[in-house]
Amino acid sequence: KTKQTTIEQVKKRMDAGEKICLIDCREESEWQAGHIVGAEYMGKGVVERDIEKKYPDKKKEIIFYCGGGFRSALVCETLQRMGYKNPVSMEGGWRSWKEKKYPTT
Repeated sequence: KTKQTTIEQVKKRMDAGEKICLIDCREESEWQAGHIVGAEYMGKGVVERDIEKKYPDKKKEIIFYCGGGFRSALVCETLQRMGYKNPVSMEGGWRSWKEKKYPTT
């Protein structure tokens, strides 16, 4: 089962100064149009190829978000099959984050 987190939980952790790994897995054009402050980009299509180089520690918590939460859940399922223990999908994704007027760039 894919682990889930909420936008509120992520924001609270960021506000507390916690260093979290937050990855935007939307299309590059979506990323360019705006994204969460502090997030990094790794599109859904290349996560499987690039994740092990960037994050070789398979126990590390990595939070993914997309537009609404569907693509990020799929990415997390794939990573679990690859042996990652803590991929987390952020429910609501970019749309919910923007609706709450949380920091974006």
